[in-house]
Amino acid sequence: MKHLLILGCGWFAEELAKLYQSKGWQVWATTTQQEKYHRLKGDGIFAYTHNFDDEAELDLPFEIRFDLVLNSIPATSKNSIEDLGFRFYQVFKLLSTISYDRHFYLSSVGVYPDIDAIFDESYADEEQMISRLRLAEKRMQSLPSTTVFRLGGLFGKQRIFAKYFQNKVVTTGDQPANFIHLDDVLGLIEAAIDQHISGGIYNVVCPEHPSKKEVIMRSAQKYLLEYPAGFDPKERFQKIINGSKLPALLNYTYKYRSPLDF
Repeated sequence: MKHLLILGCGWFAEELAKLYQSKGWQVWATTTQQEKYHRLKGDGIFAYTHNFDDEAELDLPFEIRFDLVLNSIPATSKNSIEDLGFRFYQVFKLLSTISYDRHFYLSSVGVYPDIDAIFDESYADEEQMISRLRLAEKRMQSLPSTTVFRLGGLFGKQRIFAKYFQNKVVTTGDQPANFIHLDDVLGLIEAAIDQHISGGIYNVVCPEHPSKKEVIMRSAQKYLLEYPAGFDPKERFQKIINGSKLPALLNYTYKYRSPLDF
């Protein structure tokens, strides 16, 4: 039997947990939410309520070797660099004490600076990258067998882009959409597991980048949502993330090539 450990079982990670449980894997997962803890337990997942901002130990079964650790502990903007340093030190300390084959860390394309440019994984200007996200990546990359996936804006199911702008003035409508559908993240991660990817950094975004205004209007029409109150283009930088490296490596075909299709 194979074993999956999820650290920080958010929206995407919960979907992956269900997928691999259906494949016969045993799944362990941490969450900070009591409601989710009970839901995971009810689904037959070995769940823990744990916050990596605390010094409490996590009582994992150390006799088990995990085939994969999926790490989606966030480097959120509301936390200071010092707090994030402590959080990811706690994650590092835990992963240094258990046995695993591969470690997938879910980061964000937000690590790239907000400027007019097309970014791929070769971009290496540390001074321009977003420090809190890069700090987390570098800490996790110091662990063995680590692969970093930089996810674009994640949508699908009930997470619809237009929902967040109903009757509001949109200031980012002229920006390109660097988004990805939940189903394609699941598909790419599943393919990376199956093909034994280990190591490196990969952007995970749709190959097409319509404007955010186009995506808002299309999804509002599709899901019968209220339109924005207006568009006031104040933040117009043209930041585009190139995500072609990973699907080419995996020979993966997108289910949703454009956020207009979500």
